[in-house]
Amino acid sequence: MPRWTLTDAASNVWLEEFTANHHHTPLPAKYQWHIRKRSLHGGLSDGIDVVEIDNGPLSFAVLPTRGMGIWRGNYRGIPLGWQAPIRGPVHPKFVHESDFGGLGWLTGFDEWLCRCGLASNGPPGEDVFTDENGQTHKTNLTLHGRIANRPADRVEVLVEEEPPYYLRVRGQVEESGLFLPRLRLTTEYTTALGSNYIEIHDVVENLKSSPAEMQLLYHCNVGSPLLEPGSRVVAPVKEMSPLTTRAAEGIDQWQVYGPPTSGFSEQVYVFELLANTQGQTVAMLHNSNSEIGMAVRFRPEELPCFTVWKNTGALADGYVTGLEPATNYPNFKTFERKQGRVVRLAPGGRWEARWRIEVHDSREAVANVLAEISDLQNQQTAKIHKEPHVKFSAQAK
Repeated sequence: MPRWTLTDAASNVWLEEFTANHHHTPLPAKYQWHIRKRSLHGGLSDGIDVVEIDNGPLSFAVLPTRGMGIWRGNYRGIPLGWQAPIRGPVHPKFVHESDFGGLGWLTGFDEWLCRCGLASNGPPGEDVFTDENGQTHKTNLTLHGRIANRPADRVEVLVEEEPPYYLRVRGQVEESGLFLPRLRLTTEYTTALGSNYIEIHDVVENLKSSPAEMQLLYHCNVGSPLLEPGSRVVAPVKEMSPLTTRAAEGIDQWQVYGPPTSGFSEQVYVFELLANTQGQTVAMLHNSNSEIGMAVRFRPEELPCFTVWKNTGALADGYVTGLEPATNYPNFKTFERKQGRVVRLAPGGRWEARWRIEVHDSREAVANVLAEISDLQNQQTAKIHKEPHVKFSAQAK
């Protein structure tokens, strides 16, 4: 199996440019695949490393400099991602997380897939907690944590020369500090030649000699053309609640998206989803005529919480929605801890999940996923809360 190291900080290895394609391996020439690494220069992107993976019909760009997030993608001419009101990708050196009352994270946020965590995610504020020794601590948390603004210290790419001819990118990112949590994310993106999917395999390890808390939410963001007036989000709902009173205003239309609207205030809905006999669930966003769609597949045992973020503001302000598998809901960490939704890792302990993003570009393919979701929903009637519920939301009365 050909393997190339692009970055290894421990060995002082860093390649500014790299290319592997069908000329380098005996893989079939049917698809003009490639893996390419480059570095960006100038503006807010100065110093960003980009690893581009192209399996033929599907391509996507990984950002090792930004926590191994995925910046953009394309599937048979369908752009994947969204147009944020910033010109990115933004190097973490320009992101000051404590700015704007702890909302500075937003000044670097423009990825298709962005991780929120690892020690915390959700809104900013002061977290008060008691450790295993009975000591009370107060910590100021910023929006959605630190991992998206930490660079990978090791990156490698691999090509499997046996069917189904996988292309893989692996990266390792640490979020750590003296007297602070020390967590390590090891991630691997896998796609097969000619396929319509990306598989994400993440492992988070506690490197300290004491227990640690962990939260991880995958902000998977979609804009035009998948998102348009009349687009719908579909999922097999076990139980659902609006996260806020603002979201409750749109509860009867939670599945349907409107046009870009200046001044639109975001709406957030949180879910427990039904799973099949293999423990898998699936949710999908499709456009108004059901010709194209994006699905996320995951195991509720690993990622028990699912969030839909509707932010249909004006195009200039970021017309976007998020399909977000997670270990927790995007409430403040103190609330999620009380609800038992903060992962606790023993010394040397680890958490692991595998999930998948798929892109579908035909009525038949979209219909097949919709039928799958319908079959799951037939297990039981969805329980829909009209107002924020105490089980799911810190705003519940």
